[in-house]
Amino acid sequence: MNRKWLVLVIALLVAGGGAAFWWQDTFTSPMPEGIRSSNGRIEAERIEIATKLAGRIAEVLLDEGDWVEAGDVIARMDTDELEAQLHQAQASVLQAQQQRLQAEALLRQRKSELVTAEAEFKRVSQLAKDGFFSDAQADAQRTVLDTAQAAVAAAEAGISLADATIASADAAVDRLEALIRDAALTAPRPGRVQYVLAQEGEVLGAGGRVATLTDLSDMYMSIFLPTADAARLAIGDEARIILDALPEYVIPATVTFVASTAQFTPRSVETADEREQLMFRVNLTISPELLADYLDRARAGVPGMGYVRLDKSIEWPANLVVRLPE
Repeated sequence: MNRKWLVLVIALLVAGGGAAFWWQDTFTSPMPEGIRSSNGRIEAERIEIATKLAGRIAEVLLDEGDWVEAGDVIARMDTDELEAQLHQAQASVLQAQQQRLQAEALLRQRKSELVTAEAEFKRVSQLAKDGFFSDAQADAQRTVLDTAQAAVAAAEAGISLADATIASADAAVDRLEALIRDAALTAPRPGRVQYVLAQEGEVLGAGGRVATLTDLSDMYMSIFLPTADAARLAIGDEARIILDALPEYVIPATVTFVASTAQFTPRSVETADEREQLMFRVNLTISPELLADYLDRARAGVPGMGYVRLDKSIEWPANLVVRLPE
């Protein structure tokens, strides 16, 4: 029994020594000239799913950790009041349409009266010339004609007014239908539900947050480099990332951002000396195509080391050759 324990202890010591040697060789051995490193954390863009209007949450359809595709419904707001307003607006559309029909009928009537007035005026004018009617009678018929013409113009304006009323009512319907659609809170992009911040039955104000998504197709590590190093980097340069949780893998990345102004580095940078210097923030982004193959393993917030190559002519050292999970 003691012998078995002795063998186990020796095996553990050998494994521990090998791991320590590997760690020493990988992380603490000096980097070749032209390679710079800095610690950081994997970051991902967060998407806040929030309400457009104040209201009560009718249902929450997903839990924290669930994966969603673009367009998936995350939660629904209560729409009873909006639907009542929609029915009222739809009724207003029907009412405006009926008013237009009435305006069209009135226009036809006024046009018929105008035809009669024009004919009567023509007849009276001719008789007045022949001496059978006085000028006063002709003037009275002229007034009748003018009144008929004004009635036609008013009826035509009534149709334009009815059209405007219909357009206004239709716009109200469209607005309410859009608000009802917005009551279904959907994911704008694929991602994982990071937090569910509200539950069924809660009343939220306009802009109230319901859930937070993590967009795992847009992940990067921010590192900080001194001026001399940052000045030699260009957008599109190759980079490498090694995560503390998965030190056996080397992840390829690309320089996608180099700050235009220096800043004091945050406390997450390893040494106090580095924190006392003005540094430039550099983003190392993992390609969306690569992330698509490892969505089940992608995690934001994981610490690690980022490496950049200041001279493109040099080769990456063996410990920074890309190694990915099978």
